[in-house]
Amino acid sequence: MPHFDFAIKFTIFVLSLDAVDSNLYFFKPSSTASLKQLNQTTDITMNFAKDAFRIFEETTRLYHTTDDVDAKVDNPYNEGTIEATLFAKNWIDAVQWHLEDIIRDPYIDPVEALALKRRIDKSNQDRTDMVEEIDTHFREKYSTVTPATDATINTESPAWAIDRLSILALKIYHMAREVERTDASPDHIAKCQAKLDVLLQQQEDLTTAIDQLIEDIASGRKYMKVYRQMKMYNDPSTNPVLYKK
Repeated sequence: MPHFDFAIKFTIFVLSLDAVDSNLYFFKPSSTASLKQLNQTTDITMNFAKDAFRIFEETTRLYHTTDDVDAKVDNPYNEGTIEATLFAKNWIDAVQWHLEDIIRDPYIDPVEALALKRRIDKSNQDRTDMVEEIDTHFREKYSTVTPATDATINTESPAWAIDRLSILALKIYHMAREVERTDASPDHIAKCQAKLDVLLQQQEDLTTAIDQLIEDIASGRKYMKVYRQMKMYNDPSTNPVLYKK
């Protein structure tokens, strides 16, 4: 990844909680072909979060056609586009979701568990790098915008909110599968349905909030400083267990 200043000021959206269409949570069989079709038609501009969620939703479905953490996939979007980054981001999230499931097996072999822990650590770093890549997209896209004199700072960058949206797509998918189970008790189904209802409301709120955030980036009503993640435990020069070896 290229080096960027730790703090970058640029305009950014306030959080708004207006409703958006809730039909994005329906998960039906999909294919890479549908993703390629979406690649040809999607214009991620004023509805960035809504379109991003559609990509996350499609990617989540595609992962579950094999449900294999070692499955290989061809990114259906053009290299270097923000759509390609969003697809890759959700694929990494989907794989890590299931790695976290596997490592919690109480009967897992300790050697296998250690290897999985190392893989999860690497995945977390890749996820962080990808979030920073998404923030770079916004920084460059709106680099010519001058914040208003009364612009205020936001607590979170667009990309970290989009990171939460990607995870939310996975939560909705898996909670919906719990609701559909035929081997679970009515009490379990009811509890999962209640949780799914909350997740769907969160999707509406977060999607609208991110799109409002991006609108304010373009208008200069908000600015923020993007602080690059400094994961000290991954750095041999800052992790004492590593540099004292």
